[in-house]
Amino acid sequence: MVFMHKRYNEEYTKTVKRQKSNRNRMKFLDQVIAELEEAFFYTKESKNLYRFVIEAAEKPLIEHVLTRAEGNQLKAARILGINRNTLRSKIKKLGIKVK
Repeated sequence: MVFMHKRYNEEYTKTVKRQKSNRNRMKFLDQVIAELEEAFFYTKESKNLYRFVIEAAEKPLIEHVLTRAEGNQLKAARILGINRNTLRSKIKKLGIKVK
């Protein structure tokens, strides 16, 4: 019985830490989006906030995932949840250099 209690406490602790981490990520993401929104209204280059935010985030995201995937485009595409050919197209369009 003590073993089960200890195991439950460990799982509960892990869950709480994961939830706090997720909340911190969401707060950070909210801040980034707010900054991008402010930049959008400041620059007035685009009339589409969604496209502005996606374009601002897409290149760094793909570069980061490619780095984590050690340049393996198939692995990076799977992580991103997109087709490899779509990834290759985005790499070309965004001017991303691949190892």
